[in-house]
Amino acid sequence: MTKTVKLYDAKTHLSTLVTEAAAGEEIIIAKGRKPMARLVPLAPPKRKPGGWETGLVIADDFDAPLPESVLAAFEGETP
Repeated sequence: MTKTVKLYDAKTHLSTLVTEAAAGEEIIIAKGRKPMARLVPLAPPKRKPGGWETGLVIADDFDAPLPESVLAAFEGETP
């Protein structure tokens, strides 16, 4: 849906217009009867999966049983 707003009204109600544009509405800003600009929502950033592989190190004993003192601490006991 497109909405046309005069430049003066756009300056006065910019915050509201930005909220409407962010919600998906296209807003045309006109000076007099001449369209001058279009206010549209930003496209979401494109994410590229991965990139963390080279900095990740998993210890050999990652899945080894925890020491008794650590297990006791999880249970709220003092070692």
